[in-house]
Amino acid sequence: MESLPAAHLAGLTPKHIDVKFYDDRMEEIPFDEVTDLVAISIETYTAKRAYQIATEYRRRNIPVVMGGFHATLVPDEVAEYAETVVVGEAESIWKDVINDFESGQLKRVYRSEKRPDISKVIPDRSILSGKRYLPIGLVEAARGCTFKCDFCVIQTYFDSTQNRKEIQTILDEIRSISDKRKLIFFVDDNIVSHPKQAKEFYRALIPLKIRWVSQAAITMTHDDEMLQILKESGCQGVLIGFESLNHENLLKMNKSFNGTKGGIEAAVKKMNAYGIRLYATFIFGYENDTIDSFREAVEFCIKHKIFMAAFNHLTPFPGTPLYKRLEEEGKLLYRKWWLADEYRYGQVPFRTVLDPELIRTECVKARKSFYSFTSIWRRMFSKTNSSSFFMLHAFLFINLLLRKEASLRDLYPLGDLSFQGELLKVKEPINALSKNP
Repeated sequence: MESLPAAHLAGLTPKHIDVKFYDDRMEEIPFDEVTDLVAISIETYTAKRAYQIATEYRRRNIPVVMGGFHATLVPDEVAEYAETVVVGEAESIWKDVINDFESGQLKRVYRSEKRPDISKVIPDRSILSGKRYLPIGLVEAARGCTFKCDFCVIQTYFDSTQNRKEIQTILDEIRSISDKRKLIFFVDDNIVSHPKQAKEFYRALIPLKIRWVSQAAITMTHDDEMLQILKESGCQGVLIGFESLNHENLLKMNKSFNGTKGGIEAAVKKMNAYGIRLYATFIFGYENDTIDSFREAVEFCIKHKIFMAAFNHLTPFPGTPLYKRLEEEGKLLYRKWWLADEYRYGQVPFRTVLDPELIRTECVKARKSFYSFTSIWRRMFSKTNSSSFFMLHAFLFINLLLRKEASLRDLYPLGDLSFQGELLKVKEPINALSKNP
């Protein structure tokens, strides 16, 4: 899918600056192309690759700025590989970064001290032109989530708060997307964090007659008015983190609200009643998981004919309460699994009751079982999943695609194995971070 963060940063960049964007997921980066400054958005899973890219530019004496989730969670680490680190959201400080660079006074760190005003922020999608992204238009209406789930990087990054764009700004942005056939994906972390504001926005969306999907919390199913408005506004489906069928696990992850008002079984029935498709996600690795937990989750999803589902291991992202707890308990297998050469995608980087390797293999088995031909056939006969020829086609396309990908990234290395040499570190000591205002 298209890179909305890059488009947002381009939208914040002064117009007299020429901006070019290269998407490392799908094209070669021309490192020798002349440029003055490089900006890289970095997430934990992409940290090693981001440091490799930064090294290539810094070998050519081109300064690098890094921002994004990982830069905010572990700025001291990121500062080892970039001349400048942007901590927090860019909206209130990006202009200062550009101004200081132009005057030759680029600082080591720029820190957003509070949540910025994003009410009128508009991304510059021109930088995405010509790239072969899926026909899905990414739009951000709100940012952050008010829940405090202990594994979630979102609550750490945004301190369990949410800010929103103005309704008219979002409507104008949607109208500006030229391809009206596109499915809109609201990338919001939780579209129902503030129900009153959410209802006002989705009512305003109804006249546009678009089709959209997003991410939400189970609490949306406790509100029939919300479900009705979502359906009328064109909602086709939402991702909801069910996480676990075990109540003790939900308590441990500070997500006991998943078990209220009938729990996830009642939630699924409500979703089906309103014809809203469900992408249910489960995570494994909490202390009360057993070998049966994987099979039970898969059987639940098949029984309730869930449109699509994910079965992944618990991941301790730095800065989260989960990571701090595992670190204090001495259970982390790597202090920085995202940089460990021996770590591979899908591996469980901590000790828990179940063997880490068993969790990895059972997650793969769960995906293969859920996306087996038998499961797809059983789930296809549902009013929600195949209410029209269009939806039947979408159901089969997505499920057969995910069937192919069930084990595609298992044990995939982090970073580019073809990268040569050592990662180039910044000579200025990292304690310079604390010297900046």
